[in-house]
Amino acid sequence: MADVIIRKTAYSVEEIFHDGGPVAKTSLRRAAGLAVIENPFAGRYEPDIQWFMDDLKPLGLSIAEQLVDMLGGADQIEGYGKGAMIGEAGELEHGALWHAPGGYAMRELLDHSNAIVPSSKKVVGVGGRLDIPITHINASYVRSHFDSMEVGLNDAPKANEMALILVMSTGARIHNRSGGLAAEDIVGKDGLR
Repeated sequence: MADVIIRKTAYSVEEIFHDGGPVAKTSLRRAAGLAVIENPFAGRYEPDIQWFMDDLKPLGLSIAEQLVDMLGGADQIEGYGKGAMIGEAGELEHGALWHAPGGYAMRELLDHSNAIVPSSKKVVGVGGRLDIPITHINASYVRSHFDSMEVGLNDAPKANEMALILVMSTGARIHNRSGGLAAEDIVGKDGLR
């Protein structure tokens, strides 16, 4: 087992009032938390990597707690997503180790979070950017909450690092009008509808 070695963390909040239409009665807030860590598998192929997921669990919970605080409490959160950027000496599979620690951390803090946490990952150079998909926390078919948030840092991830990301949002896209299942019509039994 290795300790998670964090080089830096970064947090940001966006508040959206309109998107070309009228100013919304309630703004949409999206927050991202990003931790740049040393990739213990960088520079080599390692067949046994699953153990690192347990080491990442406290980091996932820490980032998720910070995002909940930034957005005003768990009762404010309606959307979530996660992602990983892997430095050039790593491989895509290293980012997949973030799925369980990142996703379960958010679901642990958010009531009625039955929907799978959407994710994206890619191998990038320093300064890479990643669009993190966002869906409703309780029902993946709520089209109004299909969203994304672009994240990245100018100095990360270095070749031997990973940037692990969680994103939360407080509601639907501003001016959403594409139809589909409405949030108020969620049944909430299967994570889909």
